[in-house]
Amino acid sequence: QVQLVESGGGLVQAGDSLRLSCAASGRTFSNRGVGWFRQAPGKEREFVAALDWSGRSTYYADSVKGRFTISRDNAENTVYLQMNSLKPEDTAVYYCAARGTYYGGTASRQESYDYWGQGTQVTVSS
Repeated sequence: QVQLVESGGGLVQAGDSLRLSCAASGRTFSNRGVGWFRQAPGKEREFVAALDWSGRSTYYADSVKGRFTISRDNAENTVYLQMNSLKPEDTAVYYCAARGTYYGGTASRQESYDYWGQGTQVTVSS
């Protein structure tokens, strides 16, 4: 099992930046693909960003491309989501996820992930 705990959410104004962290523990984390998803009130959970096991390949939703950056620090067993130029429509609960298989690539489908955090709230005011 891999346990994931997100942190770093909060209330910010439009145009501000925020960095989310996802700390992993349990089974080997450094060779798994990871991703960030979000769920706004009344909406389905959606893909935000993904990073492959090596940290060299990324994939982003069109809505965040150029504003958000996913990265990882395997020495710290942590995944980050740097969010810049935040917009009110970025308001959501953000979840990090890890793939169950080793050496996986980037994936945007929720079904590709076996481990999920509890989420952290991000609220962007206009």
